[in-house]
Amino acid sequence: MPAKRELTMRQLRYLLRLHHDGVSAREIGRLLGVARSTIQDNLKRAASAGLEWPLPEEATDEVLELRLFGRAGIAPGQRRRVEPDWAALARELKRPGVSMTILWEEYREAHPGGYGYSRFCDLLRGFERRLTPVMRQNHVAGDKVFVDYSGKRIGIVDPGTGEIREAEIFVAVLGASNLTYAEATWTQQLADWTGAHVRMFRFFGGAPRLLVPDNLKSGVNKASFYDPEINRTYGAMAAHYSIGVLPARPYKPRDKAKVEAGVRFAQSWILGRLRQQTFFSLAECNAAIALAMQRMNERPMRKLGVSRRELFEQIERAALQRLPADDWEFAEWRRARVNLDYHIGVHDFLYSVPYTLIRAEVDVRVTARMIEIFHRGARVGVHQRRYLGARHGTDPDHMPASHRHYADWTPERFRRWASKVGPNTEGLIAAVLASRKHPEQGFRTCLGILKLYRGVDPERAETVSARALELGALASNAISSLLASKRGKPAAKDGAQSTLFDHANLRGPGYYH
Repeated sequence: MPAKRELTMRQLRYLLRLHHDGVSAREIGRLLGVARSTIQDNLKRAASAGLEWPLPEEATDEVLELRLFGRAGIAPGQRRRVEPDWAALARELKRPGVSMTILWEEYREAHPGGYGYSRFCDLLRGFERRLTPVMRQNHVAGDKVFVDYSGKRIGIVDPGTGEIREAEIFVAVLGASNLTYAEATWTQQLADWTGAHVRMFRFFGGAPRLLVPDNLKSGVNKASFYDPEINRTYGAMAAHYSIGVLPARPYKPRDKAKVEAGVRFAQSWILGRLRQQTFFSLAECNAAIALAMQRMNERPMRKLGVSRRELFEQIERAALQRLPADDWEFAEWRRARVNLDYHIGVHDFLYSVPYTLIRAEVDVRVTARMIEIFHRGARVGVHQRRYLGARHGTDPDHMPASHRHYADWTPERFRRWASKVGPNTEGLIAAVLASRKHPEQGFRTCLGILKLYRGVDPERAETVSARALELGALASNAISSLLASKRGKPAAKDGAQSTLFDHANLRGPGYYH
């Protein structure tokens, strides 16, 4: 195999002269800017060729080249060995389990006089470096998918108002085959971001081993080279598909060169070729993008001679993981504290948890259909999500026996507290408790009313309570409005102290025993 020469002939002459003058190999390497091992290698070649300083007059550069490296007479770019199909080898290298050693062994079986292993690897790597930036990194089939949002947007016209709203462009590129998926979403928020991933997996028909996103906040809460903090919902989506998340390093564009090149290429196919079209809905826009992506994926890649779709079918489809039976469903996570009525509030509706968790903090997973409640990692409650109807969703298993198996808060305590203000206030609190299917569901309303009365003159509070009972206003916001408007009739026109009266919502003292 011809030797690889790292020094010019002028440098080789200078090397021989310095060596003749007694300069060490380390110092010669420092002067020439190369490693000492390179100097020693060339000195061994010179000794083997019988070359010493001073060189004979007939030792031209061509003669020295021939004696030292055996390359004289070979035209630039010309090789003596049989050349394999480098493009085909580059494609084969992307198959799982295929290495350069295997490809070289197969090459030498077909061409026994071909390149040695090291030269073969150098030439194959050189071919890969000459490919487009999308192909520079060596990606194994089924290993990674690179995802990101394009910095450019596409306009969509509101057919009713004519207003143009710009949509984001999501782009994903498979590492080995470069098969590209793109779609438009209204925002880069978590629901749109994860939804685009679900549709991407469906398009590929499988999932690779790793997701490589940019450090978008919807995917990565905290960017870090050593320990990136993945968004909880994004991590749950990845776990559903048994796929890991490996964010690109901050400010390291080479980590995401695949998707960056894919984004640029997709932009030309989407924004460039669709610029003359007007879209009136997101669905219409995505239909056009899907057609553009189909044409792009079926277009042959110049260096490899096959299209992205063909390469995907050949080497990557079989390497992808199978998708789960059901698509992942977007879920919102939030923290909540259990109220005194053993309910938590989610989007203006109340859902029960076991009464033993009163005042505890819980994690809530909110989907379009379900409300799941977790405490210290264990699920303690699940409810069908409410959009209409009764405000409370109460699981009977969450209630305390007889509704009063805890001592801190009871209907009697609220009535005693209210009686310190006056009989009308006590009647109002009793009416609030009686108006609920379960008295505990009225605890928070009672707390709100009594809190509003703090610092208010008792006579004024009694007047407002009497007026509220007349109107049937049994909510804290109604009491707040009565206090703010300074409306309400006196408790008794003759100045006598009013007494608690019968009311349709009162169940009587026997209800609480």
